[in-house]
Amino acid sequence: MSDLLLPLAIVVPILAATLPLLLGRRYDRIGWPIAAATAVSLVGIAAWIARTVFVVGAPTEYGIVHELGGWQRPYGIELVADELSAALVVLVALVAAGTLVLSRVIGPRGNAFYSGYLLLTGGLMGITLTGDLFNLFVFLEIVGLTTYALVAADRSGASAYASIKYLIVGTVGASLYLIGVGYTFLATGSLNMIDLQSAIAGVGYGDPLIRAGYAFIVVGLSLKIAVFPLHVWQPDAYQRAPDAVTAFIAALVSTSAAYALLRITYTVFTVEFLAANDAITNAMLLAAGVSILVGSALAAMQSDLKRLFAYSSVAQFGMIVAAIALANETALLGGIVHLLGHGLLKFGLFLAVALLAYGYGARRVADLASLARRAPYLSGAFVVLGLALVGIPPSVGLLGKWYIALGAVRAAGSGDPAGLGIAAVMLASTLFTLAYVARVIEQLYFAGADPGPGDAGSSASVADAPTQPNASTQSDAPAQPDGGHTGARDVPTGAFVVLVVVTLAAVGLGFAGFAAADLFEPFLGRMI
Repeated sequence: MSDLLLPLAIVVPILAATLPLLLGRRYDRIGWPIAAATAVSLVGIAAWIARTVFVVGAPTEYGIVHELGGWQRPYGIELVADELSAALVVLVALVAAGTLVLSRVIGPRGNAFYSGYLLLTGGLMGITLTGDLFNLFVFLEIVGLTTYALVAADRSGASAYASIKYLIVGTVGASLYLIGVGYTFLATGSLNMIDLQSAIAGVGYGDPLIRAGYAFIVVGLSLKIAVFPLHVWQPDAYQRAPDAVTAFIAALVSTSAAYALLRITYTVFTVEFLAANDAITNAMLLAAGVSILVGSALAAMQSDLKRLFAYSSVAQFGMIVAAIALANETALLGGIVHLLGHGLLKFGLFLAVALLAYGYGARRVADLASLARRAPYLSGAFVVLGLALVGIPPSVGLLGKWYIALGAVRAAGSGDPAGLGIAAVMLASTLFTLAYVARVIEQLYFAGADPGPGDAGSSASVADAPTQPNASTQSDAPAQPDGGHTGARDVPTGAFVVLVVVTLAAVGLGFAGFAAADLFEPFLGRMI
């Protein structure tokens, strides 16, 4: 019975996406109630899937499996929820609900936005739950097309340019992925992920079509993950998108692509394929190492807060790709924890940036000067999340990095010198991250600036703490094209509460190292 929840997690938001547009002809503000009801139902579905997988026990060795139309593999289409995908489903559902709370106040609010939001949520659920390579491509396209539209939701020229750049790069990535799937299908005759395990082993891990297929898939997904130098779309898209859209896509879009790479590598091609193809794994480790180092250095050079954390993502996803290529149990556990933790941290950081921009007009590091005096709670949450990104204990940021670095050292101990290189660039990346987070802290607490009455965000009427629920009624002030506002205003209570919950979760999960190892042990046992 629980397997019926898998198609519902995809179909419910996709069908709901049509309602704001259809009913919008009669009801101008119907989008948010539909999106809210859908988001709440998805949280319930995600909780039930997680309960079945982690508490009750999955009904099959692969987890919860649903065969669409009753057609069995390899010809039928399957949806699968194991330990990894169940954790991603929970992350998608919670971040989607949190984004809705934020967009309620700061926008966008039109029915078209809520249709795009629901379609994107359905696509993300599809990526997480599909057990088929071609359907993964379909869901990647749904996510890509809706993300292009949402980035340009404020209809400014800058956001349209960022959206077009993302469209071009994303289309190239999707095309390369599809070519890789085509090569794999030619070699094996199957698209089902579980069936491909044995099919690829039967063809041989050294088969040219299999190698080419995996290489195309890795490059295609790397474009969507935004690994250096394939990251060019990400800083502009994050900076120019409306703030609520940035928080949503920064937490989930590249995360879902990285999940797809991990899933395909270990469920479809398997660790034996990586062991048999040193050239491919070494190339992935080299690209990941460069992405970690260059992404961190570029982040340290930024003055715009959104671009700073966008380049930070380039480095963090480099660590996840390195964890995938290291191909040992410790590094893979670190990659999974960092994948989930990074999604949570980036949602919290971009949520804080959105509230700082909404309440105080702060969009650049220099705008934060002495802001902690007027916004101690918001600034405190922002700093805690920044320190978690560095990896200061206790935090989920430390947990993921620790396991990846430990896995890299163990790989070096097993005779793979690339492991030492990954450990070294992770240390350098941590120092860069500490540098730009320290710059933010210095501005917030020690800059000593006292903005004059003409500066944005200097109004004495700005509240230090969140307002009561009627804050949402203050959202009629003139908005700038980038989603900011010309005047200072109070921080909305609902979004602030979400930020506090995310901050507490980022710290609390830092104590969950052994629990994470226990939760994902069945998955790791099947993959390694």
